[in-house]
Amino acid sequence: MKQLSSEVLKMFSEMQRERLDLHVMFESSGNEPEARAQVLDAVEDLVHEGFLQSAGGDYYVLTEKGKRAVTTRDREEPSPQ
Repeated sequence: MKQLSSEVLKMFSEMQRERLDLHVMFESSGNEPEARAQVLDAVEDLVHEGFLQSAGGDYYVLTEKGKRAVTTRDREEPSPQ
């Protein structure tokens, strides 16, 4: 998985949400046009790979595969001390 795609999935975990608005993802990337395009590419990759699903409008939800990936990632990351 590409680094930015992994970071997009991490947003769902950090915000403790299963559904996020694309604009929230854009803002977390700095909201610059180039960064927005990269986030959009990452979201499209995640949809194509089955981690996210469009929920209408600008919203995306984690699929079961996405939920498992987020859960696995959370368990693998070291806790901050």
